[in-house]
Amino acid sequence: MTTHAPAEPTPAIPKRKGRLRSHARRAVRSWQLYVLLGPAVLYIIVFKYWPMYGAQIAFRDYNPALGFAGSPWVGFEHFVRFVGSFQFGRLIENTLTVNALGLLIAFPVPIVLALVVNQLQSPRFKKFTQTVLYAPSFISVVVVVGMIFLLFSPRSGIVNNAITLFGGEPVFFMGSPDWFRPLYIGSDIWQNAGFSMIVYLAALTAIDPALHEAARVDGANKWQRIRHIDIPGIMPVITILFILAIGNLFNLGFEKVLLMQTDLNLPTSEVIQTYVYKIGLQQAQFSYSAAIGLFNSLINLVLLLTFNWVAKRAGQSTLW
Repeated sequence: MTTHAPAEPTPAIPKRKGRLRSHARRAVRSWQLYVLLGPAVLYIIVFKYWPMYGAQIAFRDYNPALGFAGSPWVGFEHFVRFVGSFQFGRLIENTLTVNALGLLIAFPVPIVLALVVNQLQSPRFKKFTQTVLYAPSFISVVVVVGMIFLLFSPRSGIVNNAITLFGGEPVFFMGSPDWFRPLYIGSDIWQNAGFSMIVYLAALTAIDPALHEAARVDGANKWQRIRHIDIPGIMPVITILFILAIGNLFNLGFEKVLLMQTDLNLPTSEVIQTYVYKIGLQQAQFSYSAAIGLFNSLINLVLLLTFNWVAKRAGQSTLW
């Protein structure tokens, strides 16, 4: 009885090596795209990732003379100091209240504007309306705040003139803590809602017109077509933008808040971003302010991951 020796297996080319070669060939064929992508990648690395090296000062007692690595390590001392400070509750409440109210009130406005503008029949009037709505977004924040101070001035402001005309007493809006949030949110809607509307208008144009034609044949009115075609058609975009908005729930427009602040409205206008600016730059407490900023970023990251997970469990569009 003869036995046959098993044939030696032929050496196979590693799959990983084959994939690398395939990627290299595609990169060579599309080198123009990588050249265009290069400046954007370089910008992200230099201005987004490299500064993360400096975040370590949040865990050190930073001394500019000693540098990042030479400063003594203090661990979570600055974080404990911030959480235990008397400012902590007020800063969290002010930041969260303004952002939550802004999200609740301002987020649906661009959606409603896009649905209304999309229903306009005249192309010329439609373009005119779009221009009027998103024109305020090109105005500088400094100019917008200056307009607010002028319009709501207790002596020469149009609003107070109208109040006194009807027999009321002038109101010092910019000096009242109760009026800071309505003025901030209202001016933010006026300035940014039209520009945000463009995203939803672009999503509405991607909806198949045949769906609207079939709905008209079936006797659906405008409201029914908006409810059953337009809104479901842009729901993925709404979900993605809502998740991103939740991820920025503790980020507030620093420049606008700082410009609108007065000594009288500080109880409601002092937020985390302005507090970091005053502590870090004006008082030179670099490690403490870095710890507060890192704490704020971590909260935003947790909110982003949580709501992305919730959206995924609900079967909606997600970031990943």
